[in-house]
Amino acid sequence: MKREIITTADGSKTIQIKEWNEQYHSKHGAIQEAYHVFIHSGLHLFKNCDLNILEIGFGTGLNALITLMEAEHQNLSIDYTGVEAYPVSKEEIGQLNYLKELNALSFTKMFNEMHASPWEELIPISPKFNLKKQQKDFKDIKDIAQYDLVYFDAFGARVQPELWTVDIFEIMLKAIKKGGYLVTYAAKGSVRRAMLEVGFLVERLPGPPGKREMLRAKKP
Repeated sequence: MKREIITTADGSKTIQIKEWNEQYHSKHGAIQEAYHVFIHSGLHLFKNCDLNILEIGFGTGLNALITLMEAEHQNLSIDYTGVEAYPVSKEEIGQLNYLKELNALSFTKMFNEMHASPWEELIPISPKFNLKKQQKDFKDIKDIAQYDLVYFDAFGARVQPELWTVDIFEIMLKAIKKGGYLVTYAAKGSVRRAMLEVGFLVERLPGPPGKREMLRAKKP
């Protein structure tokens, strides 16, 4: 499928899949969405601790980059696992402008290392942040009670409904530690019901720009 780089409403770029009319990040603001959904509604629940994070849809690495930056500010030591079935190309990464838009040019070397690092190996990106990238389908995740927080950033249910099912959220529930969280930009009723069916406690939160609501789920 044809992919092209587009500029979102906050000036940050993302990748659009033309045939689906679907973007890797919100067209209303890629960076704004990442901060609102995954940082403010997820990562900021944790302070001064060691943390294991799973990202469903590593994609452009934007969420990982911002999490790395926040680790320094929030005194967190993070092991970050990013699962991606179809990795973004080096050429596409080179066209993104996150470091400039975030005023984070000092993180350029670390951002490049994230994308250049080998798959299936835990790589130290900074003293506070270790990264393991895994290339596989989300349904093949087998981890049990390993993660404190999941960033669920798969393509939307409109184009890939199979990623938002009871079966997938059962895998997520098993992978999360007791008391851990899953955050996602999605707010569809069918997604919320699937989360509830497998045993998550689910709350609706105000959404990022362009969305009225989002969901946060907790493992009891």
